[in-house]
Amino acid sequence: QVQLVESGGGLVQAGGSLRLSCAASGRTFSSYNMGWFRQAPGKEREFVAYISWNGAIMYYADSVKGRFTLSRDYAKNTVYLQMNSLKPEDTALYYCAARTSGWSTSGDEYDYWGQGTQVTVSS
Repeated sequence: QVQLVESGGGLVQAGGSLRLSCAASGRTFSSYNMGWFRQAPGKEREFVAYISWNGAIMYYADSVKGRFTLSRDYAKNTVYLQMNSLKPEDTALYYCAARTSGWSTSGDEYDYWGQGTQVTVSS
């Protein structure tokens, strides 16, 4: 089992940057595939990005491709989501999630979730 804690959210102007962190507890962090999702008020949760357990595979939603970048630090048991060129439409509650089997863009297929961190982008 793994516990996930997100941080790094905040209020930023359009065009600005934020780096979200997802810190995981547990000794098996390196075996988990990690995803980021977001949910804006009144909207369904949507997939943002995915990184495989070994960092070899990364996948981004079209809406963030070229602006967001994933990385993971195994020594710190942490996954990062660097968000650049932020837009007002990026405003949402951002969640990280973990799963052990394969890659997926469906939140329903992830086993563990953090509590979320709020990102607000002003125009």
